[in-house]
Order: sequence, then C-alpha cells, then structure tokens
Amino acid sequence: MAIIGAGFAGLCMAIRLRRAGIDDFVVYEKADDLGGVWRDNTYPGAGCDVPSVLYSYSFAQNGHWSRSFPLQGEILDYLHACAARFDLARNLRFRTEVTAARYDAAAGLWHISLSDGTEESAQFLVTGVGQLNRPRYPDVPGRHQFLGTSFHSAEWRHDHDLTGRRVAVIGTGPSAVQFVPEVAKQAGRLYVFQRSANWVIPKPDREYGRVTLTLLSKVPPARLGLRGAIYLRAETALYWAIRGRRRGKLVEFMAKRHLKSQIPNPALRARLTPTFPIGCKRILISDDWYPTLARENVELVTDPISRIIRTGIDTADGTHRPIDTIIYGTGFLATEFLRPMEITGRDGARLHDVWKDGAAAYLGLTVPGFPNFFMLYGPGTNLGHNSIIYMIESQAEFVLKRVLRGGTHEVTQGQFDAQQSQVEAALQDTAFAADCNSWYKTADGKVTTNWPLRTLTYRMATRRG
Repeated sequence: MAIIGAGFAGLCMAIRLRRAGIDDFVVYEKADDLGGVWRDNTYPGAGCDVPSVLYSYSFAQNGHWSRSFPLQGEILDYLHACAARFDLARNLRFRTEVTAARYDAAAGLWHISLSDGTEESAQFLVTGVGQLNRPRYPDVPGRHQFLGTSFHSAEWRHDHDLTGRRVAVIGTGPSAVQFVPEVAKQAGRLYVFQRSANWVIPKPDREYGRVTLTLLSKVPPARLGLRGAIYLRAETALYWAIRGRRRGKLVEFMAKRHLKSQIPNPALRARLTPTFPIGCKRILISDDWYPTLARENVELVTDPISRIIRTGIDTADGTHRPIDTIIYGTGFLATEFLRPMEITGRDGARLHDVWKDGAAAYLGLTVPGFPNFFMLYGPGTNLGHNSIIYMIESQAEFVLKRVLRGGTHEVTQGQFDAQQSQVEAALQDTAFAADCNSWYKTADGKVTTNWPLRTLTYRMATRRG
C-alpha cells in the first residue's frame, strides 16, 4: 500500500496496518516532518476547537493533555508520540511529493509518480491529504502590489515583528479567531476586515489541575467517561444546530447571549451579528474574540475592500488605511480535493474530469472507475459538529477490511449513485445548504465537503459498505 500524507489521516491508516500485522506500506510526505495541518499552522494561538480528550485516536488515547482544548504544539507532540509508539519511522518517506498516480488494469497496480522523476508501484493507493492543506488567498485587485510584509496564517512569518505596526487581517474565520487576539496585543493599530459576521459560542477552556490530570492519566474509565460525554454533547446540541432542529436554537441562543455579554456597544454588536442560520459556516468557539474587537487599538472594518495598493488598503466607502503588514486569514482551497495531483483511473479516466461538477465519493472514500483507490477525509466527510478523528478511524477500518481481503475492490456506479442521492437529500435539510458564503461550498454553491448526518450513522455505513 502507498499512503499519501503524514497527518492525522495518513498516520491513522499506517497504524491500523501495523496493528493488523501488515508492514508492506509506505507513507509519502512532501514536507520534512509529519503532522499535516498541525505542522503547518504555527500562528500565535493556534489550537483545536474540539476538546483534547476527543481529538485523539481511540486506540491511542492521551492521558497527559495539559488543558481542555489542545494547542498546536501539544497536538503535534501527540502525533510524534503515536508515530514512535507504533514504529512508523521505517515507513515514512519525507520530502517526497506525489505528483500523479495512474492505474494499470493489466497489472492491477497503481503507478505513482514522484516529484524527483521516479516512479513506484503499489496494489492499494490511499490519500490522507485532507481538505485544509492549500492556503486560499482572496481575489482582491492590487494584492501583489503591496510593498509591506504579507503572509497567510498557514505560512506565518515568525521572523516578522508585529510590535507597534499597522496590521490588517483579512478574514474572520476559525484561524483568525485564534490569532487576532494575539496580534492585537502587539500591533500599534489593527484593522480586522470582515466580509460577514460569524456565529461564536463560549469556549470552556481551562488548564487541567492536578486532580484532573491524575484522573485522565491514571484512571482510564474517567478518561473514557469524559470522552463519551463530550462526544454525546456534540452529537446532540451541535448536531441539532446544523440540522436546523428546534433544540438547535439553544446553540443560537447561547451565541447571541455570548455576543451581548461581551460587546455592550449596540452598534458594534449589530455589525457582529450574523445574518445567516447558525451552522451555515463553521461555528466558532472563543472567549477572547469579541473583547479583542472592542479594544481601543482595534477597528472592525465591514466596508468591502476595493483594492490593495502599495501602502495600504482602500475600501468601497473611499477610506484609505495605511498598512505595514497584511495577514490573510482566508482559509483554504477546501473544495479542490487532491489538487494538484493527477489521479488517473481505469481506461484513462482523470479524477478531476470526473469531478468537474464538484468532488464526490462513495462515503467520501472511493469512486467508480478507480479500483483499490481510497481517500481519507475525502469529499463529504468534513464535520460541523464533532471530531474528524472519529470519521477518519471509520474510514481507515473500511480500507483495512478491503486490504485484508486482497484482490481488487471498486465501488459500483449503482452503489455510488444511491449513496450520493441519500447524502444530497440530507444536505438540503441542513444549515450547510443555507444562503451564506462558506468554504463548505464550490463557487456555484454546491456543498462538497460536509457529512450531513450523525457520525454514528457514518460509522455504521462504513461497517456495512
């Protein structure tokens, strides 16, 4: 087997193979270290919005998290510890980028092209590159004319001192909600350019005390109980919110109360009140986002950007703001699955041609015409309410079952069509399909990233599939 990517997904697949007694696999990683998004995103305040006890493998639970919500460095350390525990070093190939893969039906093999010009072959091909690995920049006139320092939050310039500078942050999504409070502590003046307000709920984060740490590390039932309680809360309250259920209004009420309690200024509060249903975009979790926007050195800008010039940013109302540094918190090219790799299946079918109207896969895992090819965290498997690690484990088990059987495995067109019809119907009854500009959607408004049902429903489907 060939696995592409050494983040949470690729490592999960590798560990499941190792635990099943399979050693004939390789993990290709284009970077010089493992970790995926937790290696790349090192901006100040970077962390996870899923509680630490749930944001981990069920088969390698960590009893030594330092706090309720893990920070980037701690998650990366966890992944390194997992790789060491399951002896993956001999299977990892760093600085090895896969540029293309082509299925050879006569040989029953995938021929894999690497960036150094060499080619290798494998019976099974699994991608674990995820959805959030290619930074997205906004299409703003003049962006390349700016003479100051600019960078994306996923490519943070740690060598650039923000102290006293006039800083612009473009974007107010999950990354910005974490790094903006840290930037505001350094910048002389901070302009936060918001296209649309997001729903934000409180973040019950705290450092674990001695008693909690002892329970989590020494009493496995306590850790399992906490993990289960967090999972069930996500599968109820947050799930009801994205499904538009009446009980989901509790989450919306919580968000509105959070906004009112932290932003006493009615005018600013009105600009921070979303106009779309909760769950249409990622629900953000933060206790310091709103207080930061109320600071004296911070200005929330809601007028559209008309252009970026060499010395700053102009908005549609005619205002020019001189800027030293621009930080793009504009997310990722989430709907451009597997690009820029070229995947060619049976009879020369190119995957990106098959996906010309939007990426789709059977249970997010496999596509007709592409035998023994599987995707972890593929199309339609992102979540708006729970831990993606749970989904990834379900996917790895699906793949492992087929590897252990041997032979050739390919989903039929009928299976694919039936499952897609079910998912598309379910999506229409979710907030994901509501009228908002979201990274969940393609340019023409098709939701291609998210799973619309419960995670337990997905697990059961992957067990049957």
